[in-house]
Amino acid sequence: MAKLAFLGLGVMGGPMAGHLQKAGHAVTVYNRTMSKAEDWVSTHGGAMAPTPREAAAGADFVMACVGNDDDLRSVCLGPDGAFAGMESGAVFVDHTTVSAKVTRELYAAANDSQVSFVDAPISGGQAGAENAALSIMCGGDDGAYERALPIMEVYSKICRRIGESGAGQMTKMCNQIAIAGLVQGLSEALHFAEKAGLDGRAVVEVISQGAAGSWQMSNRYETMLDDHFDHGFATDWMRKDLGICLSTADETGASLPVTALVDQFYKDVQKMGGGRWDTSSLFKRLQML
Repeated sequence: MAKLAFLGLGVMGGPMAGHLQKAGHAVTVYNRTMSKAEDWVSTHGGAMAPTPREAAAGADFVMACVGNDDDLRSVCLGPDGAFAGMESGAVFVDHTTVSAKVTRELYAAANDSQVSFVDAPISGGQAGAENAALSIMCGGDDGAYERALPIMEVYSKICRRIGESGAGQMTKMCNQIAIAGLVQGLSEALHFAEKAGLDGRAVVEVISQGAAGSWQMSNRYETMLDDHFDHGFATDWMRKDLGICLSTADETGASLPVTALVDQFYKDVQKMGGGRWDTSSLFKRLQML
């Protein structure tokens, strides 16, 4: 078993760290809000530390799942950052969804500190984290990925290296681009059924078995029809991710007209007070037009 550190104990990181502790690894956690770390240790065992550096001291692997580019920099860099506490040869695995730019920046900084850095954003939502069924897309050196793979397999159903540093984050952007269009399409279908006087559940029962079927349809249509939008990934976080997608598209020359449009629809949801509603709240936006 390995000595691990886990930085960030939100709705994703908390369960992921819990799976590692349950699997027999020695896990030390850090969270910006210390009470969350205290609660985690009370529930799962393990240890906690007051800074990323102290959490990372002596760890074979340091896993992170925080909020955004600035949050990730803050737990990696500086005198209290994880890189300052990691020993030569250790591996830092970042599960945060961030820009490829900050990923490559931290990959270089990690190399300067003689540690490895793997970008490994995740998909599957809170349920995926709780059920150890996440999809993980990775970038970085192949050797570092292979070393970290047995650790990541504890909470994943699939984990693949896509390419060099930043490739994992680029793949996560593809994931979010695809989801945005799917959720809008599903929302419009349910809205159309509602306006046409159809039974939405009966409609989905039929069309979900054909080419229209998707994870979003299977897992979200009932809560959408029941006006429940407190499941899974929040609109605020989706807009953060789509912002990264659109900014990167400008840099690469990619055209994302549907993604740009759906991003504005999510902006409408935020204006409605739905920043913490899950991404299926695009349906509620249509109902309130």
